[in-house]
Parts: sequence; structure tokens; C-alpha cells
Amino acid sequence: MRSIAILGATGSIGRQTLDEVSRHPDRFRVAALSAHTNREALFEAVRAFRSPAACLTGADLGEIPKDLSFCQFYARDELEKMVRECEADDVLDAIVGIAGLGAAWAARQAGKRLLLAIKETLVTGGRLIMDACGPNEDGPTLLPVDSEHSAIFQCLQAAGPNKVKTIFLTASGGPFRTWSRERIQKATLEEALRHPTWSMGAKITVDSASMFNKALEIIEARWLFDVTPEQIQAVVHPQSIVHSMIGFEDGAVLAQLGVPDMRVPILYAMTYPERLESGVPAPDFAALSSLTFEPGDPERFPALRLAYETLNAGGASCCVLNGANEVAVAAFLKGLIPFGSIYACVEETLNRLGVLPAEEIADIYEADRLARRAARDYLKL
Repeated sequence: MRSIAILGATGSIGRQTLDEVSRHPDRFRVAALSAHTNREALFEAVRAFRSPAACLTGADLGEIPKDLSFCQFYARDELEKMVRECEADDVLDAIVGIAGLGAAWAARQAGKRLLLAIKETLVTGGRLIMDACGPNEDGPTLLPVDSEHSAIFQCLQAAGPNKVKTIFLTASGGPFRTWSRERIQKATLEEALRHPTWSMGAKITVDSASMFNKALEIIEARWLFDVTPEQIQAVVHPQSIVHSMIGFEDGAVLAQLGVPDMRVPILYAMTYPERLESGVPAPDFAALSSLTFEPGDPERFPALRLAYETLNAGGASCCVLNGANEVAVAAFLKGLIPFGSIYACVEETLNRLGVLPAEEIADIYEADRLARRAARDYLKL
């Protein structure tokens, strides 16, 4: 039995993780839970899974129900302390944005295995986090949960010692896959939130529409799999059945397929190298009329171009890209800027700040602070 801390327990990934814990109570127990502001949902999860530790990171806890006296509740600024102190084998980090970086760092400093369900941790602090997840004779200390990176990781298990030539990251294309650049620039919030395949939070859904989601995944893949940016290709696959692929020197390609359901990559990370029943059916190939693929288009979706430019620039450039995007998406969600301004804000912020250092965790947080300030200045917020 493995014990798991679930950070972001009331979000989509967190709820599905708890679903898998419930499905296999003989294999997992909850060691700690966190939520951002959903106090009552956190209390319910603590109650249901008898979690001995919990933290509400975005609001004060207020009065704690008497029947939860068995749980140690941490204050809103004590998430990293909880991660270090809780008796967890694994820490599943599903905290959106750079907010998950500190928790990931704390998990590795405490020797806990990291199950990474967010992109921003490696986008902002890639080299530092990967150094903290160095070689370990007992197996990997970081396992990807994001569906595309889990797919690549699974394919690599079958690759053996053979060298990978190309990583193919698939993308649904989002709601604007067939739109012109001019129409994309003027997209409304309602249109951006209308994702054709996945049900996700508002920020991630907007990132999918802009393809900044894929840009972040390109950056994450560079660090996770120790490849050059040029070895990574974004391929649009609207059916979302092929989750990603790896190609070899001889032209062969291995792909991981499955219905679009996050419970599969979540459970695979929790049970690696085993596979358990997840509650997700296999694809019905007879019912699939076709699987199609298209090249990613950096002209209509400049986020793809910016991913490669920031990787090649080095330093904290990827962190600046992420911070500016978070500011711009938040402004778009509030109706303060048009959709096209997201791209303009990120590119202008990168141009204004240049290449900042990224030698220590403190450098990452400083680059993020400067990026957010520059982005707000550009948007006049």
C-alpha cells in the first residue's frame, strides 16, 4: 500500500485521483489533501478519506468541524510545510500555475516521489526540478500525469535502449482549430471555453484554445525527456485518441492510445510499473471512422513559435512566458482584454525583460514577479 498526498484535491485531477483511491482501497491511502478556496469540499474529502493532514491555500479555514479533529489542518501559507511533514510516499501535484512549484520542490527535498499533473512546474523551474529528481536505483522519482507526457513515458518503456529521434506531442487543436488567424484574434470568452474534447478548468481551457497549453507541454517535454527542442513536434489530432508518439531512427513510431479520460494516466503514475483496472474502457476501434493528423500552425497560434524561442533563449525565459500568459489569461477571463492580446502580451513581456537568470529557485520566483509586473504594465492593468 502506498500513501499519497493530493494537492489540488477538489479540482478535476484531484477528484479523479480520489476516485482511483476509492477504486483500490487495498493499494492506496490518503496522507494529505489540499484545496485552494473550496473549504466545504476539502472538509468532505478529509471526512471521506480520513486524511490526517489538510491545507486550504487560498482562504482562511475558519471554524473546523468537530468531527474532523483527527486531521491536522495547516494554515494557508503552510502548504510546503505540510508536504514535507506528511507521511506520504507520493505527492500528486495538481496545483495550477507556478503555485505548484514550491510544493514540488518541497516534495523532492523531503524525498517523496512526485506525480506531476501540471506543466508549469517544469516550465518555470525545469532544470532545478529535474536535478532534484536525479537518478535513483529504486526507480523514477518523478512520474508525469499529464496525458501527453504520460503517453511518451509509456512509449519509452517499450523503447528499451533505442534512441528516440522525435517526440510527437498530439494536440486536439481546441475550439479554433479551423479558424483563420483574424477570427482567432477576436474570439469571445464563450467561444474559447467551448473545448471539443476535454472538460477542464477555465484557465487550462483558454490555454488549449490559444495553444499555449501545447507550448507549455513542449517546454515540459524538453525537460522530462532530456531532448532538444528540435526533437519535439506538435501534431494536431482532433479525435484525442492518440495521446502522443515517439519516433526512431529507422522510421518506426510507437504511440499510446486511449479514450480521452485522465484516470488512465493518473492511475498509471500511481501504480507504475503496474497497471490496474481504472474504470475506463478501451477505445472501440470499430466505431472510430478515422484518426486524422495535421501540423501545428505557428502562424495562427504564435504560442507554438514562442515555446521554441524561449527554450533556445535559455535562462528564465520559459518562466517569463508562463507568468505573462497567466496574467493575460486572467485578464481575458475577466473581460478586460481581447483574446488576441494574450499572444501580444506574452511576446512583448519577453522582449522587454530579455533573458533573466535561473540558477536558483529564488531566481525563478523573481523572474515570475518581473514577468507579471511587465505584463500588467503592458496591459495597463
